[in-house]
Amino acid sequence: MTGTERTGTEGTGTERTGTERKRLHVITWGCQMNVYDSGRMADVLAPIGYAPAAVPDGADMVILNTCHIRDKAAEKVFSELGRLRRLKEATGNRMILAVAGCVAQAKGAEILVRAPYVDIVLGPQTYHRLPEMVARAARTRSRGNGRGAGVIETDFPPEDKFDQLPQSDAPQGVTAFLTVQEGCDKFCSFCVVPYTRGAEQSRSADSILREACHLAAQGAREITVLGQNVNAWHGEAPAGSSGAWGLGRLLRALAEIPGLCRLRYTTSHPRDMDDDLIGAHRDLPALMPYLHLPVQSGSDRVLAAMNRKHSAADYRRLVERLRAARPDLALSSDFIVGHPGETEADFEATMALVREVRFAQAYSFKYSPRPGTPAAGAAMQVAEADKDRRLRTLQALLRDQQGEFAAGCVGLDLAVLFTGFGRHPGQIVGRSPFLQPVHVMGQAGLIGTESIVRIVADMPNSLAGTLVEERRIA
Repeated sequence: MTGTERTGTEGTGTERTGTERKRLHVITWGCQMNVYDSGRMADVLAPIGYAPAAVPDGADMVILNTCHIRDKAAEKVFSELGRLRRLKEATGNRMILAVAGCVAQAKGAEILVRAPYVDIVLGPQTYHRLPEMVARAARTRSRGNGRGAGVIETDFPPEDKFDQLPQSDAPQGVTAFLTVQEGCDKFCSFCVVPYTRGAEQSRSADSILREACHLAAQGAREITVLGQNVNAWHGEAPAGSSGAWGLGRLLRALAEIPGLCRLRYTTSHPRDMDDDLIGAHRDLPALMPYLHLPVQSGSDRVLAAMNRKHSAADYRRLVERLRAARPDLALSSDFIVGHPGETEADFEATMALVREVRFAQAYSFKYSPRPGTPAAGAAMQVAEADKDRRLRTLQALLRDQQGEFAAGCVGLDLAVLFTGFGRHPGQIVGRSPFLQPVHVMGQAGLIGTESIVRIVADMPNSLAGTLVEERRIA
């Protein structure tokens, strides 16, 4: 999932210590983990007086939380920094400008050279140190010349950042994200994550369950458990238990938290889908029947070049086991076309896998070289025209499958968790078990509850329904 999210609302009032509140604006690019990280950065800065601001104009601090997955990610960051520079100058250079996330991790020194007005550069593993960085920036930056303080923190600290984070006082809402695992040990040939997020690390079960209970107490009814390879999570068991838990056991514990009625997890890797996790799909009604399980290619030759360490047949067998455990399971996936060395026959193998497995949703991209990854320097780079053509062909098939899945929901009675207001007066919107937006005419009091909705129409990106009855499940 990619995109841009601007986080926060205009802050008012005074901070608990009596100091004047300062305004913080966070711009979030990329995946759900970046959205979660942005919220936690705001939590870390709240005790030193920073309150959320809806816009960057005039803010005391702006954080650009970046993603390095897509093509030309660094250049997009520098373009945005140029715009933010003008806003910083409009404050008399009082604004603290910070670059966080994966581009910061990969390009930290270059950012300070090309954008010397940036005050702080920090990687994804160091945001718990933000208050110290802000203090250093205030002490060291030059006044009045437009140059930043040049504080950089892109190491991988020995301490667990999650142990250093304060409890969040800002509710996420009816649906919430909870990061349980970070980093990656898979080293797919096309991917920068192992270099920007580091090795796989799992939070303890106690830490996760405490945060989940807090989210539920704040009104969360659905939690999405996050990780770069979330099903590789193996955390220390809670006090009174021994050994480590896997993700299946963690989901069972989360399902017991009062107030939570839905669980999801993303992003998973086919190699880490064990028997207990498959069993959780069978046993837990709270675990929604929608799974993002990236395959990337249907060609064994390309999968080997990608260093995926699974075959297309492995993926097909795994899908069979999952659907046997949960027959109504809907699948989502990621695909890359035009990986170095991909032939027309390899691409046709991907098309064959898509036709056989069938996906309710998918994300598909042209291969783009990421500096420092093995595939970037590989021979047999595929021509852009061929990548464009293959991507159009694949996306047409995936769109057809997505449309067919949505059309198949018409006439069904689905449980919908209502999350907010729709675009039209009297309309509320929620999520189906398959993560589709669903619009109905209904009372505001249903927001935060789950009710049965009869689906009456499918649209390109949502469903329309009517309440079967205002019977609240949660």
